[in-house]
Amino acid sequence: MVRSLWSAATGMNAQQTNVDTISNNLANVNTAGYKGQVAQFKSLLYQELQTVTTTANGAPKAVTSQVGLGTRVSSINQLFKQGSFLSSDNPSAMAISGDGFFSYMDADGTTQLYTRNGNFTWALQQTGGNTLILTTAEGNPVLDINGQNITVANAVASRITIDGSGKIYYPNEQGVLQDTGRQIGLWQFRNREGLERVGSAAWMQTPASGEPINEAQNAGGGIKISEIVQGYLEGSNVNVANEMVNLIVAQRAYEMNSTAIQTTDEMMQTANGLKR
Repeated sequence: MVRSLWSAATGMNAQQTNVDTISNNLANVNTAGYKGQVAQFKSLLYQELQTVTTTANGAPKAVTSQVGLGTRVSSINQLFKQGSFLSSDNPSAMAISGDGFFSYMDADGTTQLYTRNGNFTWALQQTGGNTLILTTAEGNPVLDINGQNITVANAVASRITIDGSGKIYYPNEQGVLQDTGRQIGLWQFRNREGLERVGSAAWMQTPASGEPINEAQNAGGGIKISEIVQGYLEGSNVNVANEMVNLIVAQRAYEMNSTAIQTTDEMMQTANGLKR
């Protein structure tokens, strides 16, 4: 009976993690570039109660009897399914159609992070003058195809145009778009599920994800090139209906494990109350 207590307790712990994961998905349903997560489970070790025996002539006499010792969370997988495009009033907003990631430097300027959240803005460079620099909503500089900050001199932010490949254009005095020579960088990973999540919509490379692949430098390297769409943001890929169903299932599983613990407790009380 004690074994049943521990098995049910592991089930409650696993379902609590499942509920936490679903709750985080629902909390970020309106977060641009957010990618949903799903908890995966695996069975714990099995205890052998009876081994296989045979008769004198070698025929099987009994089957193996094993009982499980519960479950645990094996992994929390990231789902990189494309989210819906949402129109934005921000002229520097961008969405990615494809498997690419934008890249920017963290607040310390030491770590290169990757994101699908293209809610960018043009800010005045701190060195002064009329030079604009492309940054995230938090003020971190977005990187170009060479891993450098993206700047445009003597420009008005609302008149800057970005094409599908990430090239930046600005109109001359006659209103004709001119190539500024800058291009927004896009990166891909051989195993993007191996990326380490940093915050709600940013990731960091790991040995499991592999090295980042620069799309601009690997156009013929067997990867499908992504496309940038200006004036749109990629919404969260969380499906609220599916998450609510998963939440109900997780809650019912949690309740069943709780009932198993309660039943075991009642059985132990009955056994302790027996008199000879």
